[in-house]
Amino acid sequence: MVELAMSSTSVMSLDPLLPVDPAVNGYLAIQAEESKVVTFYDSCMTSLYASYYRNCRVLTTLAYYPQKSAETLSSQYGLSVFLAGLLLMFAWAVHAAGLHKSHLLSYLITLMLVQLLWMLWYVCRSYTQRRLIQEKDTHAGARWLRCGITLFAMITLIMDSFKIGYFIGFSNCLSATEGIFPVTHAVHTLLQVYFLWCHAKDIIQSFKTLERFGVIHSVFTNLLLWTNGVLTESKHQLNEHKERLIMLGFGNITIVLDDHAPQCNCSTTTLCSIFSQGIYYLYPFNIEYHILASTMLYVLWKNIGRKVEHHQQHKIPFKFHGITIGTIFGLTVLTSTIAIVVVYLIQIGRSKIKSELALTMFYIYAISVLTLMCTAGIVALLIYRLEDRSLDNSKNPARKLDADLLVGTASGSWLLSWGSILAIICAQDHPQYTWYNLPYSILVIIEKYIQNLFIIESIHQEQEKVNDDIKTLRIVTISRENTLSLTPSFKEIYNGTVDADSGELPYLFNRNVCVRESSSNGSLEEDKSQVFSPVIHSTSDFSLYSSNSVANNKRRILKNIAAFLFLCNLSLWIPPAFGCRPVYDNGLEEIVFGFEPWIIVVNLAMPFSIFYRMHSAASLFEVSCKT
Repeated sequence: MVELAMSSTSVMSLDPLLPVDPAVNGYLAIQAEESKVVTFYDSCMTSLYASYYRNCRVLTTLAYYPQKSAETLSSQYGLSVFLAGLLLMFAWAVHAAGLHKSHLLSYLITLMLVQLLWMLWYVCRSYTQRRLIQEKDTHAGARWLRCGITLFAMITLIMDSFKIGYFIGFSNCLSATEGIFPVTHAVHTLLQVYFLWCHAKDIIQSFKTLERFGVIHSVFTNLLLWTNGVLTESKHQLNEHKERLIMLGFGNITIVLDDHAPQCNCSTTTLCSIFSQGIYYLYPFNIEYHILASTMLYVLWKNIGRKVEHHQQHKIPFKFHGITIGTIFGLTVLTSTIAIVVVYLIQIGRSKIKSELALTMFYIYAISVLTLMCTAGIVALLIYRLEDRSLDNSKNPARKLDADLLVGTASGSWLLSWGSILAIICAQDHPQYTWYNLPYSILVIIEKYIQNLFIIESIHQEQEKVNDDIKTLRIVTISRENTLSLTPSFKEIYNGTVDADSGELPYLFNRNVCVRESSSNGSLEEDKSQVFSPVIHSTSDFSLYSSNSVANNKRRILKNIAAFLFLCNLSLWIPPAFGCRPVYDNGLEEIVFGFEPWIIVVNLAMPFSIFYRMHSAASLFEVSCKT
């Protein structure tokens, strides 16, 4: 029928005057209608798919904008809270009329109470949803970081107890807020440490808008508490510095003590003196606690609504094996640092000669340590240049924050160092110790350049995978048998001839000979002429072993360098944190720039310089574990 239709169609096309069969016309009409239906169906499906695609794009866009708006609004809210607190602190620091310390403390107490309510709500909601699978950021909130923040929090609690004791001693002339503040701060510290231990790795996917405001509120609350600690500790250090200048008889500098002491006597003078002095020795740990907490909370805020790749993450344990040399050198630097700081604090301010000797001693010590650190960093960078390892450039908020903090906080030390260099160049008189200050300031700048580059490259290095050719030993044997087996046969396992408890493994290598399974029966024949055969390694095996040995040596050197730099950064954190600050005491910068301008620069830059050392130590510990 189809052939007839085709022939008829061809006949029609050849001769239109021939008669046409009606059946053929009907068939052709049906084919035309079916073609129209198919075309209509295709057009409908095309328009349907296009409409679906447009709707999906609209829905995706509508879902994206609220998240982005919530992130923008929450960050603006946090900045507003932070700036308001900064203005209150500034007004209190300059003794503004009508504003007292109680107003500042009331503001901080309110912020801490709001954060406490949010953390309690989050913890309770997480407990009710504990059976649900939650995504985690394996890079955030490392165990060693949580252990470090716990240690700082414990010392912070001791500081709060000292403040409570100090308030009790001066309760007659202190406002109630000065007693409420340390109590609230202690409760805030306990709950926040628990929160960070349990939820620092969370990737929040529900109530995202509310959680963004809660987390960013916590971030800036901790930043304000950090700023308050820095301000209080800086005022104390500045008063001590002014007292030393008065003792040394600097008449060309106008010195007025900034006194915020209570206007009454303590009920127990001895205890109040202990509490007052002890608080300022514990402030460095409180400062580090709050800045670490704010960074961990910031990573939590950046992870809200984030989509992570589901790939296996291996825990990186810390192994002390192989870092003995770096640890010994680092501990030597740490011990000498403690001795230098003790001698410096005893000698500085006693007399002009003793102060100059203390400054000279510190500069010589610091130049030696910084030179060793620069050398170690250069060696590590050269090893990285010789290796052909790819970098991990995947997006990771924790790693990006680490790199940004390293460069950002290093600017504090760079500012002070460049100020010292300009002061030495512009000064008319140059005491002997200033010529040690010049190489010290230059080395501070260079050392941070090198160390930042080493740390950033290290945290971006991909984990090296062990080659299977290195794991497996290929053996070439000279034997009359076909195969040399390194595992017991099924027959021996079934018959129980292999005794696991005896500790004897019949198919192991024994120096240059090996024992193999006999093919005749299941027993072992110890025939020296036939059973024992020498093991001959191929040339490629030795090349694999040699390359593996070189890689292990490089890794061991890097681990020792990281351990050494870790302890050196801890050592360099101690002097400025506990009052050993040559930028205050040498007096040259104050003469060139003026007392008040230089003190303002130091008070702004020093907190970043102190935090840089602690953050570098934390990053280097991670590098040592990862290498």
